[in-house]
Amino acid sequence: MTTDHYIAATAPGQPGTPLVMAFHGTGGNERQLFDLAQALVPGAAIVAPRGDVSEHGAARFFRRHAEGRYDMDDLAARTERMAGFIDAHRRAQPGRPVYGFGYSNGANILASVAMARPDLFDRIGLLHPLIPWHPAPVPGLSGRHVLITAGRQDPICPWPLTEALIGWFHDQGADVQTFLHDGGHGLTQDEIDALARLLAPPHATR
Repeated sequence: MTTDHYIAATAPGQPGTPLVMAFHGTGGNERQLFDLAQALVPGAAIVAPRGDVSEHGAARFFRRHAEGRYDMDDLAARTERMAGFIDAHRRAQPGRPVYGFGYSNGANILASVAMARPDLFDRIGLLHPLIPWHPAPVPGLSGRHVLITAGRQDPICPWPLTEALIGWFHDQGADVQTFLHDGGHGLTQDEIDALARLLAPPHATR
């Protein structure tokens, strides 16, 4: 796998800064979260790939049969492909901590990659993820910093599934932070602030 497998918006970053991977939601593109990544981690190297699946013209990272009904074979194949892409960027920029965050479909591919390759990310931000399957245990997630955000009235990502995912990450020994609001699927400024805290340098305050 190479670093150019996906169309991506990138920034080289300054020495000593993290590599931040940003994953857009359904219908987004490589620019959707790029500026946010730069604002949250100034000077970082940024890689924001574009999903290579088209759903009626909307870019996604894997196929689905319907809302909440994933093509699990396609998800497995694209998880492996994305993991290779991320690993290639890690190897190209050795020594940088690697942070990842994604929204909606981007959060789902990021979660799937983290479950398959927990070694790839040091910090993981999952904004409105929907994981409608029962993941196997992943001991390699122990000690990883994970943020999960959700809206209790989210019609796309039902709260019980989010609650189960939070519990699953706890069970793996991850250092789990959560931010919940009473709204729906849209991102709030408070969620962005929670993500900023996750990605902040050690001992930094925001």
